[in-house]
Order: sequence, then C-alpha cells, then structure tokens
Amino acid sequence: MKIPTTLKHKPVIVSENYENVDGRNAYNSDAKGLSLGLAQWNERGKLDISAKVWRYTGEKWSRQSEELPLHRVIDLSILICRSMLHFREAYRYEKLFDSEKPVIDRVGMQGDAMTVSVCTDNPMIEGDIKLFQQALSNDDELIGERLRTLSKILKDMGY
Repeated sequence: MKIPTTLKHKPVIVSENYENVDGRNAYNSDAKGLSLGLAQWNERGKLDISAKVWRYTGEKWSRQSEELPLHRVIDLSILICRSMLHFREAYRYEKLFDSEKPVIDRVGMQGDAMTVSVCTDNPMIEGDIKLFQQALSNDDELIGERLRTLSKILKDMGY
C-alpha cells in the first residue's frame, strides 16, 4: 500500500511494507508503513524531520496518534540510521538518490525484510530530499549524541 504524499507530512524516506515486519502483528497490522519526512508542523524558515507510523483503517488513512510499541521505536531507529548512512554518500547522485534504483536497502528481520527507499511518488521529492538532507545536517550533533549513547548502551547490553 502506498503511503500518501498529499498530506501535511511530506515523506522522503519510506518503508511501505512495514506491516510485514511489525512485531507480533507481522502480516496482519494496520501499521502499513513508516516514513521519515518533513514535519507537518514546520514553520517558515524552520525545518524539522518527523517519523510517522502510517495507519490505515480499511477505509481511510488515520490521523490518530499512536503510542509506539518498543519494536516500532527500534524499527524507526533502524530506518533513521539507514537513511543517515545513505545521506553520507548521497552527494554522489545529482538528485541525492539513484532515480533508477530508489530502493536504498532491504533490512532483514522476522523472515522478511523492511524495504528502505526514497519516496519517488512524492511529486516534490527533488526539493524535499534536499531539505531533508539539510535538516539532517542541521541536527547532526543532536542525533549523533543520541546515537553514540544508544551505541554505548547496546554494547553494554552485549549487542
């Protein structure tokens, strides 16, 4: 199921098959996708990236806010880290991604894989991906601090 690109949240990096790897709900989840994109609360001159779990009621996309189970938080973390890794080398592409091959990675989990790709259905992707990269760069220190903390904790846990 395709994540909508016409709402206020502007997806840039998406996993549109998240329902296949949604923990105990795998293959039977209303959480159809994850996205990282330009936040719906952005004000002129201010850029924020938001993560969103896209829920579908069976009739329409839901705006309902959601408490995130721990595995979804970790899955979003995987999506964030894989996206950041992509943007370290994105300068090699004129549009910051390979438009012929928008899939960035397939991250194996639970006998399937979470597909990470650039949202080429977004009609403004070329501009939005540049804004997304700039926002990542602006928040590099903030995000990096948390990733270093997470890395240390994971190492302490034996991962």
